[in-house]
Amino acid sequence: MWDLPTRLFHWTLVVLVALQFATGEFGWLSMEWHYRFGYATLALLLFRLIWGFVGSQTSRFVDFMHGPRALWRHVRAEFSSLPQMSVGHNPLGGWSVLVLLLVLLLQAISGLATSDGIDEDGPFAERVPLVCVRWATRLHHLGENLLLALIGLHVAAVLLHWLLKHDNLVLPMITGKKCVDAGPLRFASGRRAFVVFAIVAAAVLALSYFGA
Repeated sequence: MWDLPTRLFHWTLVVLVALQFATGEFGWLSMEWHYRFGYATLALLLFRLIWGFVGSQTSRFVDFMHGPRALWRHVRAEFSSLPQMSVGHNPLGGWSVLVLLLVLLLQAISGLATSDGIDEDGPFAERVPLVCVRWATRLHHLGENLLLALIGLHVAAVLLHWLLKHDNLVLPMITGKKCVDAGPLRFASGRRAFVVFAIVAAAVLALSYFGA
C-alpha cells in the first residue's frame, strides 16, 4: 500500500520534529542542531511535495485529495455502521496530511529568519529586512502551537479509527501492506525517489551554506 520512500519520509519526519522540539524548547543539544534538523526537515518536505506528483499511486495528491462532496460522503460514512477501508489516505486523512505538510513547511521556512532578539538568530535573520524577521518569528511561534494541535488531532484520529473502525493505520505505514480489496497499484521505482531526494538535498545543502 505505501511505498518505501513514503514510509521512510513519514518516520524520519516524526523523529526530526521530535528532535526540533527537544532542541528548541527543552535545550537538548545546541540551537545549531536545531537549525540542522530544520534543514533536514525542509529537504524531506520538499521531497514529499514533489513525490506527491511523481511518486507511487497512493503517494500522489491526485489519489487522495478530493473535493467537498467526496469529503462530505466520507464524513457521513464514518458515522455509519459499515466499515470504511481505504487503500491509501481517505478523503479526510488526505486533507489532514496536506495541512500538516503546509504547516511544517511554514515552520521550516520561517525558522530560517527568526530571532529571539537576544542571542539566537536564524541562519538568514541578518540577510533579510527587520520586518521580515519579526513576521517570521511570529509565524514560527504561532506555527509551533498549531503544529502541536495538529499532531494531537492526527494521533487521536489514528487511535479512534483503530478502536472504532478496527482499521489499523499504523502497521501499513511500517510494513507497506494492508489487507483490503483493491486493484493493482502503480509503484514508482526507488531510483526515481533517490534522484528526487538527491536533487532536493543538494538544493537545501546549498541553501545552508549560503545561510552560514
